[in-house]
Amino acid sequence: MIPARIGSNRLKMKNLALINEKPLISYAIEAAKDSGIFTSIIVNSDSEFFAKIAKRYGVEFYLRPKELGSSTTKSDSVVYDFMSKYPSDIMAWVNPTSPLQTGEEIRAVINYFIREKLDTLITVKNEQVHCVYDGKPVNFNPGEVFAQTQNLKPVQPFVYSIMMWKNRTFMDAYKEKGYAFFCGKVRYYPVSKETSIIIKTKEDLMLADYILRAKSLVKKYGVKYDESVEDLE
Repeated sequence: MIPARIGSNRLKMKNLALINEKPLISYAIEAAKDSGIFTSIIVNSDSEFFAKIAKRYGVEFYLRPKELGSSTTKSDSVVYDFMSKYPSDIMAWVNPTSPLQTGEEIRAVINYFIREKLDTLITVKNEQVHCVYDGKPVNFNPGEVFAQTQNLKPVQPFVYSIMMWKNRTFMDAYKEKGYAFFCGKVRYYPVSKETSIIIKTKEDLMLADYILRAKSLVKKYGVKYDESVEDLE
């Protein structure tokens, strides 16, 4: 399931904004198709407009109820509604906000979910930096010698590029509690640095656009050094 609200508070019509001449949502659709792991791929939107986008890229379309299209709609309700309309064993929410995620990585995430027999999975990124929360250290001790970053325990902010559930576990929990995002056996999967670039603002969009334009010109990147390095030999 690829969600696509027509509205967005921080970046107007975000899913239709162009990155390297293609709409943001197209990257999630193409990566999901490239993964070769899904039995069906469905754009889930509150606007009929996205039916045209879904048709253009050769996937299905679902028009969710109007009451599930506002900025205050809870994601649990969107997932439960979709699962009710499209019964399956497992559902993956592939998020358009991570346009640099590859089909190969999507396949790896799904295979991990299946292999570990999970009920819930959410993608994260590993950040090995000194972090504080509410003014207090999270992963370092200020009473010791300043720790090297490579020795720090990573913090793991959510990326949300993929969120997935075993349908029966999710639906049972939702019926019982009215929420179900963290149901059953839960794990978090660290994704690549590129995937962790999340599109929320114009600045995020610019960064992804620069990267994808550069990648279209440079097929393979190699590390190069200043010519003065020769003097070190």
